[in-house]
Amino acid sequence: MLTKTEAIVLRTVKYGDQKMIVDMLTEEFGRLSFAVRPSTSQRGKLKKQFFQPMTMLAVDLDYRSSAALQHLREVRLLLPYTSLTTDPAKLSVAMFVAEFLCYATRNEQQNRPLFQFVANSMAWLDAATEGYANFHLVFMMRLSRFLGFFPNLEDYSAGCLFDLRAAEFTPRHPGHPDVLSAEESARVETLMRMSFETMRLFRLSHSERNRITEIALYYYRLHIAQMPELRSFEVLKEMWK
Repeated sequence: MLTKTEAIVLRTVKYGDQKMIVDMLTEEFGRLSFAVRPSTSQRGKLKKQFFQPMTMLAVDLDYRSSAALQHLREVRLLLPYTSLTTDPAKLSVAMFVAEFLCYATRNEQQNRPLFQFVANSMAWLDAATEGYANFHLVFMMRLSRFLGFFPNLEDYSAGCLFDLRAAEFTPRHPGHPDVLSAEESARVETLMRMSFETMRLFRLSHSERNRITEIALYYYRLHIAQMPELRSFEVLKEMWK
């Protein structure tokens, strides 16, 4: 079935001598993998530069629901980035987000609100000129709303503990180790109130930002099976010292 959809590249892996497997998040079908033979000529439709992580594309594909690898007919740039691929800090964030999404959306079916959130978030980051050091924190926690485990903030009060398994605040220790202290729970509540537009107003030290990232990643590992440690986090840790 010939179909058109918007897509965001997450990862490419070499496949044989001349092909590669490209994992994408698509608006129409959720996660799909494609077998791609990149064009070697300037007139080719499947240029290799189109398949860099977090590139937004409009794609024509022959969709087959039973196929493990889909076939691309044509791709076009949907949003040419102006700074995301050239600014070292933004590029590090994009690489982290791409690896994070590879695992966080691994089994995702069609979820248009999630797709639009990711697309709008990357467009915002590309256009930002300052105040985006907390971008990945806001992105990770806002994404959890679309995946079904956004923390319940209604029960928060000063001194509460955050139960990472139940995704809720509690006045009593839940009796298992996956719980944050009152101090770190207060930071989670603060993080939940951040948006891309307001996050510059929340001052976090380098160590605080990295600690919150560790907590967020651990939170995802509790709720998504087989989510590993992210290699790109090591690069992100060194940013904004």
